Amino acid sequence: MLIYLDIDGVMVPASSWRKLEILDDGFPEFSLRATDALNKIISSSNADIVLTTSHKHSFTLEGWMAIFETRGVIVNKINRLPENTSNLSRKQELLEWFNPENSTEKFIIIDDDKSLNGLPEILKSRLIQTSGSVGLTDYLADEALLIVDRMDKE
Repeated sequence: MLIYLDIDGVMVPASSWRKLEILDDGFPEFSLRATDALNKIISSSNADIVLTTSHKHSFTLEGWMAIFETRGVIVNKINRLPENTSNLSRKQELLEWFNPENSTEKFIIIDDDKSLNGLPEILKSRLIQTSGSVGLTDYLADEALLIVDRMDKE
């Protein structure tokens, strides 16, 4: 199972009234609520992470593992979409990445990007859309696990 994961607006809520806490590794602290919610999804589904964030190539994969570990997220494996050299929208990046007809991998997408509402139904039906100012919550983790459960029954 794969989680296609954005960071800004998911793990790091955008709060204009609150200054981001940057940790020693140079990356913002994750919200504790989002960390707990992501751990719930990972532990319940044995999921790996595929980074979709615009920061995905700011660190090596080993660096990302350390970032998640430092913030208390237990990750089995991290991968990422290819570098976005064409400056595609997140929607376009995902559309280029996925070949739904040939994909047998179970997945969910967690992102706050509203353009993802325009994804084809096969992808949109697996989208957990966060509020950018709130991020990932326990409620949304439960929604993600319902999607995972539905996929298990297909």
